[in-house]
Amino acid sequence: MMAAILLLGLGACSSMPTQAPLQMLDLDRGRTLVGPEAVAALQQARIVLVGEQHTNPWHHQAQLAVIRALHQSGTRVAIGLEMFRHDGQADLERWVAGKVDAADFQDIYLAHWNYDWALYAPIFHYARDHALPMVGLNVAREISRQVARHGFASLTPAQRGELDDIVCDVAPAYRVFIRRAYEAHAHGHMDFEHFCQAQLLWDEAMAKHAIRYLAAHPDRTLVILTGSAHARKMGIPARVAHHGPWSMAVILPETPGVFETDTVTSADADYLLRVP
Repeated sequence: MMAAILLLGLGACSSMPTQAPLQMLDLDRGRTLVGPEAVAALQQARIVLVGEQHTNPWHHQAQLAVIRALHQSGTRVAIGLEMFRHDGQADLERWVAGKVDAADFQDIYLAHWNYDWALYAPIFHYARDHALPMVGLNVAREISRQVARHGFASLTPAQRGELDDIVCDVAPAYRVFIRRAYEAHAHGHMDFEHFCQAQLLWDEAMAKHAIRYLAAHPDRTLVILTGSAHARKMGIPARVAHHGPWSMAVILPETPGVFETDTVTSADADYLLRVP
């Protein structure tokens, strides 16, 4: 899919208009797709990845706008989550089915993810209100922590499960990106190769769980919500492509200094979500 900018009709107010049409400018073809035509472009993909900066509320509103537009078009949408481990699938199904109240579920959510529930609550409530399946994609925290500290080779066969061997063998641009993330945090004496393997472990686990869900639900389109580093084509999409020819659309949110109109290319994503 060609590089493009996905423009959401966002106003200056803090809430997104419920029926704001999607507008999608194709940078290669030089034409703007609006409303149904924009949605139709996304409908060509079985996997739609929408990146996020975890603490940016506009990014989550933009993610919901994509989910809503596809759902209202008649697409059978499911929502894949970096925020939930795969072992939390039963709790996600209870939430969607209305079998757990919001207060109790918030505690479950916080056991999986340490970012403010309020940022994600509108997405979770939309899924519940419209019975959209939610799919936990991530790996157990203790496994990713062990890989970051001691490397993938330290995992037992039981811990590895169906995961392929993970080595920090990635495109040079992705290695640079991971190196910047490594240097931006206080990792003490953590080995960079192990840190890189932990990043790729998340990519691989989320890719495999997404593929497994779609293979079992051939009528569904999976919208994956994940950090922008994982959403980039060199992240989860590269791992998905390693396992088969799945059709994908990769969307990154506009982020000053990171993802901007003059820096994002088709090597990074198919679309750039422009948000205030």
